[in-house]
Amino acid sequence: MHSLKDKTIVLTGAAGGIGQAVAECLDKLGATLVLTDINSDKLEQLNHSLNDKHYTVAADLASAEGRSKLLECCSDMLTTPQMLINIAGINQFARLTDYSDEQINRLVNVNLSSQMALCRDFLPLFSRLASATMINVGSILGSIGMPGYSVYCATKFGLRGFSEALSRELMDSPVEVRYFAPRATQTALNDNRVNEMNKALGNAMDTPQQVAVELVNFLQKHDKRGYLGWPEKLFVRINSLFPSLVDKSFQKQLAVIKRYL
Repeated sequence: MHSLKDKTIVLTGAAGGIGQAVAECLDKLGATLVLTDINSDKLEQLNHSLNDKHYTVAADLASAEGRSKLLECCSDMLTTPQMLINIAGINQFARLTDYSDEQINRLVNVNLSSQMALCRDFLPLFSRLASATMINVGSILGSIGMPGYSVYCATKFGLRGFSEALSRELMDSPVEVRYFAPRATQTALNDNRVNEMNKALGNAMDTPQQVAVELVNFLQKHDKRGYLGWPEKLFVRINSLFPSLVDKSFQKQLAVIKRYL
């Protein structure tokens, strides 16, 4: 088990539902946090709730300027962070024909391109350490394509593939890359349509606190990959081996899904 006490950890998307819950868990374990998010007010509120003992960096990590701001802060710290947890992300439940070019580009940038760039930017800093870890938080929908989430799935499939390839690329370095995939979660990223659809389909939805506990447990282990939820873990395996079986399952559910699109 890896101890997180006295670790210095960069947490992106810290002001979001899962991000806040993860920050609270890591704080209790004695970690020092660099909390970053585009929402400066919620970021400061979060740090205040944690007795103002952590670092905050209000930045848009989907921009080069925002990433540079975060990296500069981390480079100037007395104790260089040893871990980066990429949680920042956005979601959209819609038919492909309902997306504008701008909406597609934003989803791809926030969920994938900026995550890749941030890992790249942190590599020189992390490579100087005896050991460092990058954790990219994806989704079960990064392994299972679901109707209504074509663009979101594309970004999360991409993040999973990127994490796997980078992990293998850095096997001879002190930097470890790991991937964690929650299932549906009760956060503001999901509107009422999504919540009602999941109820109608019988899909379980975890609270941000449940996801945070599982993610922190994952951080303390040595696994390269973590998938949250049953039977979702099973479906990931079935989809990789027998995708036609999952096709048939979604075919039965399609009318219900489209009712909420």
